[in-house]
Amino acid sequence: MAKDGSMRGGARAGAGRKKKSLEKHIIDGDLWGVKVLEPPRQSLQGVGMPAVKEYMKAQQASGANNYAEDIYTDVWNWLQERGVEQLINPQLIEQYAMSVNRWIQCEEAVSKYGFLSKHPTSGNAIASPFVSMSQNFMKQVNQCWYQIYQIVRENCSEDYRGATPQDDVMEELLRGRGK
Repeated sequence: MAKDGSMRGGARAGAGRKKKSLEKHIIDGDLWGVKVLEPPRQSLQGVGMPAVKEYMKAQQASGANNYAEDIYTDVWNWLQERGVEQLINPQLIEQYAMSVNRWIQCEEAVSKYGFLSKHPTSGNAIASPFVSMSQNFMKQVNQCWYQIYQIVRENCSEDYRGATPQDDVMEELLRGRGK
């Protein structure tokens, strides 16, 4: 910057030697003085699915179905197919499954009771609290899923595209309506 405050002077854009691309560094086997080693090609053995916790199987107060166990199992199997189940903390999967279950419960309540509710003191119509709870649980679901999916994406040897358990959340909700 010049003394008068204008952006004059300094290095010219594009001046100097062109930088070597990352691809060239990798091909040459030299990343800034660090030799690139191939990881050993051993097959990692996954472990069996941890037992589903009792609180995920508990009967709901309303008598509604508890889908947390099914969701947990579906996500675990999906992760196992990709060979990354040992990289993800089971508590994250539990949190995801419980949040999806709670979201489904809120959506069922909205379907049953509608979008309006009666204010407890004034008796006036207000927005149903299940709507805002549903939105909060959906935010939790998405946050947990983004964490899980990020780990899968970073650790898969191939680009992954396709159906995920997150795609089946609405299917779970619709399946529960017929019961």
